[in-house]
Amino acid sequence: MSWYRTHGCGELGAGLAGERVVVSGFVGRHRDHGGLIFLDVRDASGVVQVVIDPSDAPDARAAAHATRVESVVRVEGTVARRSPETVNPRLATGEIELRCEAFEVLSPADALPFQLDDEGVDEALRIRHRALDLRRDEMTQRLRTRAHVTQIMRRHLEDRGFHDLETPVLTKSTPEGARDFLVPARLHPGSFYALPQSPQLFKQLYMMSGFERYYQIARCFRDEAQRADRQLEFTQLDIEMAFVERDEVLDLVEGLYCEIWQEVKGIELARPFPKITWHDAMLRFGSDKPDLRYGMEIADVTDLVRGSEFGVFKGAAESGGAVRALACPGGATFSRKELDELTGFAKEWGGKGLAYLLLDASGEVRSPIAKFLSPAEIDGLRAATGASDGDAIFLAADTEAVVVRVLGALRPHLADKRDLYDREGYAFAFVVDFPLFQWDDDAQRFAAEHHMFTAPKREHEHLLDTDPGAVVSEAYDFVCNGLEIASGSLRIHRADLQQKIFDVVGFSKEDAEERFGFLLRALRYGAPPHGGIAPGLDRAVMLLERTDNIRDVIAFPKISGGFDPLTDAPTPVDPAQLVDLGLQLRPKA
Repeated sequence: MSWYRTHGCGELGAGLAGERVVVSGFVGRHRDHGGLIFLDVRDASGVVQVVIDPSDAPDARAAAHATRVESVVRVEGTVARRSPETVNPRLATGEIELRCEAFEVLSPADALPFQLDDEGVDEALRIRHRALDLRRDEMTQRLRTRAHVTQIMRRHLEDRGFHDLETPVLTKSTPEGARDFLVPARLHPGSFYALPQSPQLFKQLYMMSGFERYYQIARCFRDEAQRADRQLEFTQLDIEMAFVERDEVLDLVEGLYCEIWQEVKGIELARPFPKITWHDAMLRFGSDKPDLRYGMEIADVTDLVRGSEFGVFKGAAESGGAVRALACPGGATFSRKELDELTGFAKEWGGKGLAYLLLDASGEVRSPIAKFLSPAEIDGLRAATGASDGDAIFLAADTEAVVVRVLGALRPHLADKRDLYDREGYAFAFVVDFPLFQWDDDAQRFAAEHHMFTAPKREHEHLLDTDPGAVVSEAYDFVCNGLEIASGSLRIHRADLQQKIFDVVGFSKEDAEERFGFLLRALRYGAPPHGGIAPGLDRAVMLLERTDNIRDVIAFPKISGGFDPLTDAPTPVDPAQLVDLGLQLRPKA
């Protein structure tokens, strides 16, 4: 108890009726009824209605009348039961009110740039006044959920013998993937530290040091384009384990997320989560982060239409491309305008067009290409896609990469357009067996699909010399509702194998030693088999709070272009600071 409060606002109830209390908090709603003034005063514990009656507190009325909303006030008074007809069942303290006897403004508020209950306030304005924005109920709830999730993560892992261990924030730049954020080193002019894109190499060093179970709530930094689910700086739960195989890592994460969803949402998730190979995910869903809340699986119909009279299908099949299809439930009702819009959507994703068959309930097939397809081909397309009367079948024919891209984007687009799934549901899955490498056309070399420290499957190691593109890795992703929420792998624990991977991606021994010498040195002194995963904290909270904007679950985010409206960062610095760092800015072009 202090001078400012004897109770939290939300702690007052009928059991305290008749008692004198002191509360402090923000003024919410302010209603002046001429004689009586009603204020909603809130703090972190909740809200209570304060009644200021001139007959009880004549001096308080004038002060309360002049007080703006969001001012911080101190109220002394007596808890009183409300009459039955004035009880507010929507309020935890709705059975009582606080009859004011003394009132003091601790901090007056200026006129607000926006009202807390306003809808559609510009995001940059909200972030510029973030302290005010975070007072809104939905923002407060999101950050409390974030704190709760963090608490569960720590508890779950520490109960299982994990150690919370730190890794450096100022480290070596090892460019691979996104751009590094660089920090000039004043004591070494012309040299730079980098902010970590992840703690990857350091958590591996912990495994090589004998700490078999590591975790960290880690801040990560990537200088890349921002999206609705991506920020320049973000937070991940970083996990690494020694002497484990893939399914041990996945089982740990599955159990953790089941506990989070049960405790935060009261939802019991069905176990085990599905495991889908990368190859099947790309074939059936056109995505390595498939949304499994709905079906609409993609079928490969290349062989079915290889001899078709429709030249686009035949040409794609004969040239080594692909023809694939999916069925949209109820799609036979699409109008010509809607079909044109879907064709335009396919073109936006790199397709030359989009073929379709509308299967009327009467059994008629409507399509500009129907006359080129035999009854056997149409029946085959129905069977391959699972289409029924009343549905639409959409087909794409091109190179395999284009077909995957077009249908992979079309599938969720149609599901949204037709409202084909439970928007309140959650569908978790693991995607496993990714390729170890992808071919980089620009650089004309192989690049790591995940990162260069991912282990190949043991039975594929021999392919590194002869067919690197065929090597399957021990990488895995964790997905939910079409969103990647974690990525991980079993790691390379032998120096010779690590050097082999560097060779495949075009790093000479000298380059490898220059960039990753500290890792190679550690590997040469023995390293246990190890692996890990890094679930994104921000994305977990996005799913729990059902928002598709990562900035809604980060207290102080950046907006597009990496700009921070709150602090106006980034900003120019004093020229003297650049001199200290041995830097000189080039004139603007």
